[in-house]
Amino acid sequence: MAPSSSPPAILCVGIAVQDLVFRVAQFPPPGGKCMTHEFAVVAGGCAVNAAIAVARLGGKASYAGPMGHPGDSISNQLIDQMTREGVGTLGVVRVPEATAPVSGIMVDSAGERMIATYRDKRIESARMADPDRLVAGVSLVLADNRFPHFVLPICEAARRRGIPVVLDADRPTVEDDPLFLIPTHVVFSSECLRATTGQDDLAAGLLRMTAHTNAFLAVSDGPGAVRYVAGGAVRTMPVFKVDAVDTLAAGDVFHAGMALALAEGRDEIAAMRFGAAAAALKCTRFGGSMGAPSRGEVDAMLARTGS
Repeated sequence: MAPSSSPPAILCVGIAVQDLVFRVAQFPPPGGKCMTHEFAVVAGGCAVNAAIAVARLGGKASYAGPMGHPGDSISNQLIDQMTREGVGTLGVVRVPEATAPVSGIMVDSAGERMIATYRDKRIESARMADPDRLVAGVSLVLADNRFPHFVLPICEAARRRGIPVVLDADRPTVEDDPLFLIPTHVVFSSECLRATTGQDDLAAGLLRMTAHTNAFLAVSDGPGAVRYVAGGAVRTMPVFKVDAVDTLAAGDVFHAGMALALAEGRDEIAAMRFGAAAAALKCTRFGGSMGAPSRGEVDAMLARTGS
């Protein structure tokens, strides 16, 4: 299904981070050093990564979330990069005296990453003044759970209007988190699901969460199959096998592709397949969010694999 002449409007809500990404042959030992010949400064954070991916995939993307004070150079760089990617930023809330989060990231030769993040706690005080106005005209809301007090009223406003909400459950929380009651779809990272439910087995964790939400439930697992609940049972969907160069932002690209496909009218399985193809292509490129693919690349991959 190709984008229509009026592409779906996807509002991505949550965290924005400036990523300082270093590509290394292997991670240094504790107390050690290593050299790198590739380095990138890119916009990051679950919601920002997803917004950039949505825009590249042909959706009308916008971002809402907390950032630092108007003079904060990092926040301004993040806004500039999103603007260049075609992402709307009218939902940005500037927090007086606060600065935007920053992550130092090393990516090794297998594409795996190590991340250290600094976050100014003052940024957590941000709130959206008029959530109902923000979601007017939106086709779907894709929210991460890094700032639950910020995203919850926006998700509630969307549901009051009958707008689907996809929750990227990335931050470990508790099973009865009230945020799980709002979305139409919840997609966990494997780390979040295990930490939230205390279940090492992902299928058991998903089934445990069915008691706490009526949403469609799924969990991504890196190169492993996506698991999801259908008909009261846990089923699996294989993902695409690629030679990974950089897995940074791959989960966010998966969420973006799934959200856009849902907004275009695909069912959950087809939507997850589209998201998996987008995430696989991202993994073949260094640079976090800057490796997000175009719509044409994803459609071509799906055509090659008969998906």
